Order: sequence, then structure tokens, then C-alpha cells
Amino acid sequence: MLKLSRLPTGEPEIFTSIQGEGVTAGVPSTFVRLSLCSLHCGFCDTPYTWDWARYNPKAEIIRLEVPEVLHRVAAGGTRNVVVTGGEPLLQQRDLVPLAAGLKSEGKRIEVETSGTILPDGALSASVDQWNVSPKLASSGNESGAREVPAALTWFAAQSQAYFKYVVTAPDDLAEVQGQVARYGVPAERVLLMPEGTTTAVLAERSAWLVERCQALGYRFTTRLHVLLWGDKRGR
Repeated sequence: MLKLSRLPTGEPEIFTSIQGEGVTAGVPSTFVRLSLCSLHCGFCDTPYTWDWARYNPKAEIIRLEVPEVLHRVAAGGTRNVVVTGGEPLLQQRDLVPLAAGLKSEGKRIEVETSGTILPDGALSASVDQWNVSPKLASSGNESGAREVPAALTWFAAQSQAYFKYVVTAPDDLAEVQGQVARYGVPAERVLLMPEGTTTAVLAERSAWLVERCQALGYRFTTRLHVLLWGDKRGR
């Protein structure tokens, strides 16, 4: 049984939109947002998945059996499915049958992760794309929690894994470059994304971040869903 985020309506946070970030930005996708997270980022835009000092887990978490999740995803009508969180790999034992079911229905699967947990082999066999977002010091997490060498080494070796770094200031870039070099991540699989939940902040940070991407040979990605709908749940 999977623990999903619950929308204010009481429904599980399974919704159809477009992928707003990364190499598949703009692709129509059905999102499955799981609850629980192993990291606590200061700029997190989904704190209701883990911050039990501010949110009531009884109100924010809904438990669903895998067949029910598959049924709801099928109703979304898209081929691309994005499993997000929170940190999905905290629930990877139950993700294995979900991913297998999605593949049997012809779905393409993306999993979003912080890159701190090594994936199960049975799960990785079904995943088409890993969206790995290693956290930097600016996230507020301790280094030992946010950087797990065994997991990052594994992801760096997967051709379908893309490393998406959330950047708050130019000072973050030295840490990005150090980590990319440490794990041998090809530049074409590195993306830099401005942190921000408003169009004004994204515009300001994008202006200088695009130039850094050009200089370093990394990809730039914005947050399309924020530009289109603002910081709104279920979009």
C-alpha cells in the first residue's frame, strides 16, 4: 500500500498536467505525488509531504492500494507518468508493483528523487527516466544526509538519469561543479534550475543562470508550471 499526498479536497494527489521541469518539460504527464521525505529543504515547495511540525500527517497522507493508483493514473489519459514526492524511493518496495503495472499498460515512467537512496533492481528495470535532484548546501540539509556516494555513483552510471540542481545563487555553482566532477556525470545530463515559486524570482535568477549554463555546457531548465499557474497544488 502506497502513502500518497492528499489534496485539500480529500482526493489523492494524482493529477494530469505537463512536466514542468527537466529534459521532458512540456510533455503531457500524469503525476503521482507520494508522501514522506528523508530530507528537509528550506525552500521545499511540498512541505506538506514531510513537515509534521507544520502539517498533520493524518490529514495530509492517504493510503491507496496499487490497483487503485493504476486505475486513477489510467483515467489521466497520458502515456507519461511522473512519480514524485516527497522522496518516492522511501516507498520503493510498493513502487515495484506499481511500476510493473504501469509498464504493462504501455506507460513511460519518470521517477523524481534526491539521489540519496539506491534503487531496487526490480524497480529500476521499469523506470524510463530518473530525475535526480541532489541537494546543495543552500537547501539547509547536512552534507552527510544530502550526499550519499553509493547512490550518486549508481545514478551517474545510468544513461537515463539526469541530474537537476536547484540553484539559489551563483555561489551554488562551485558545489555543483565539484559534485559533477566527483561522480563523473556527463555535462549533457546536468541541468541547472533556478529556485523560485514566483515568476519574478524565476525571471531574476534565470537571467544569470542561463549564462552560467552556456559557459559550463549544462542544460537550463525553468519551472513551466510555476510560470503558467503559480505555486499551486495539483498543477
